[in-house]
Amino acid sequence: PFRRALRELGGMGLATTDLVQATMLLSRRAKSLELIATSSDDKPLTVQIFSGIRAELVGAAKWLEDAGYQGIDINMGCPMAKVTGSGGGARLMCDTSSACDTVSAVVGAVGIPVSVKMRLGWDLNNLTAPALAREFEQLGVVAVTIHGRTRQQGFHGSVNLDGIAEVVAAVDQMPIIGNGDVRSPQDALHMQSYTGCAAIAIGRGAMLDPWIFRKLHDISQGRSPRAPENAEKLAFLKRHFELMVERHEDYACLLFRKFAAWYGATLGIPEPLEDRLRRIESMTMFDELADEIGEQMGQRQSDTATALIKTPSGPVEHW
Repeated sequence: PFRRALRELGGMGLATTDLVQATMLLSRRAKSLELIATSSDDKPLTVQIFSGIRAELVGAAKWLEDAGYQGIDINMGCPMAKVTGSGGGARLMCDTSSACDTVSAVVGAVGIPVSVKMRLGWDLNNLTAPALAREFEQLGVVAVTIHGRTRQQGFHGSVNLDGIAEVVAAVDQMPIIGNGDVRSPQDALHMQSYTGCAAIAIGRGAMLDPWIFRKLHDISQGRSPRAPENAEKLAFLKRHFELMVERHEDYACLLFRKFAAWYGATLGIPEPLEDRLRRIESMTMFDELADEIGEQMGQRQSDTATALIKTPSGPVEHW
C-alpha cells in the first residue's frame, strides 16, 4: 500500500519489493506472497529474494518469471543475523567464486532481468563489491545497487561515498545504483555527482519524505521542486490508510501503527498525537485522529526528526 501511495504522487521509477525468502516463495507461504503482491499500476517492479542455497534462488526466480514478474533482485546486502546466519544476504559476498556461480545460475535460469543488491563488503578488510560487480557485469547482471556500508557497520556510521565510487569505476557499462543515507533531494544529487552512479535507490528516506521522488523528478526536468502543502500531506496520510484497509481489512490498523513514528516526523505532529496514532484500533478512530493531525501539523517541539526513524531488525514480513 505504501509503494502504491508513493507512485500516485509521481516521480517514482523502478521499485523493489520487500526482501523475501526464496524458500518461503517456493512453499507459497502466505506472508511471502503478500510481500510480493502488486497491481497493474505498480510498475516497473522487481522482486528482491534471498537465500544461502543456490537451488532455492534459482527455483524462486523461475517461479516469479512464470508468475509474470518483470525482474529479479538478488539480495547480497542484508546484514541481519537471521539472514546471514543461513548463508544469505551479505554472507554471499564472503565467497566471491560461489557468489558468481550463484548469480550465473539465476541469470541463466530466467529470461527476465536480474539485478543484485549488495554492500561494500563484509567488513573493512573484505571490500569485495568492486570485484563482484565487475564479474556480475560479465555474467549478464543488468544493474547493481550498492549500499555504502559494510555488513559489519549495519546501519551505523555514515555511508562511504568513496566506496560506491570505486564500484562505479570497476565496471564498464553496467549501471551502478547508489544507496544509503539519502533523505533529501540534495543528498541524492550529491551522491550521484560524487560517485558517478547511474541512479539512486531510496528506502527509509522515502518514509521520512514521501515526496522525494517527485522533487527529484522536478529537478531533473529543470523545475524547482514542489514542496507539499499541509493539505496534501494530510491527504497522503489518509490515502495510505485507505490503501492499507483495502489490502488488509481485518488488521489494517495494527499494520498502520508501525508507520506512526515516520508520520510523526514527516508531519511534525506533537509526540502525544503520534503516540495515539500508534494505538489506533478502528477506522473511526483513525478518521477522528486525522482531523486532529490536520489541526496540529507542524507543531512538534523537537526538530530532530531523524532520531525517531526506526531501523527494521530484519526482513520486514509484516509491513
